[in-house]
Amino acid sequence: MVSKSKSEWSTILSHLVLAAVSLHAAVSSVQSSRGAAAGFLLQTLAAIAVLAPGLNTHEDCLAGAWVATVIGLPLLAFDFHWVNGDRSSANLLLGGGMVLAVAGDHLGPEGCSVAGQAILLVVAVTILIVAVFTANTYGMWGGALMGVAGLLSRLEEDRLLLLPKEDVCRWALAAGSWAYCRALQTQRLQWE
Repeated sequence: MVSKSKSEWSTILSHLVLAAVSLHAAVSSVQSSRGAAAGFLLQTLAAIAVLAPGLNTHEDCLAGAWVATVIGLPLLAFDFHWVNGDRSSANLLLGGGMVLAVAGDHLGPEGCSVAGQAILLVVAVTILIVAVFTANTYGMWGGALMGVAGLLSRLEEDRLLLLPKEDVCRWALAAGSWAYCRALQTQRLQWE
């Protein structure tokens, strides 16, 4: 067996945690928020695809991350906006994600990177805004942590907090996903 470096173990662990948190969120929200459950499931599949033997090509990883970002994250925001009665923003976010998913082949690698980060930040900010107006603390944390993941991904540093930058972004995204799942559960309970 080949020994793995600390950096490789950090990457494996961050993918496993993101997959576990996202899978838990998908399972716990499937009855009340099917759109959010689908978004969480896309995050799970993208995180697991990196760890699966034979699927770990650079193109597969990029494709999984692209789908999880431009379709999965708008699905999460869609449900949060929909539950709070903001149907036009919900439809606009989901429609924008679908258009980007179709147009991804025409954007090039740098364009896809910028579009993915823009989607992440737009989703995070809109969730944060709705959470502030509805006094949903979990939603505020979820939006803030997802925003942090988007902002950290734009930094030019290779390492943050002694870890690879991508791993720190995945940790922030996992924490944001957990908080966002709790925000959805809280919001659903308030409406029932």
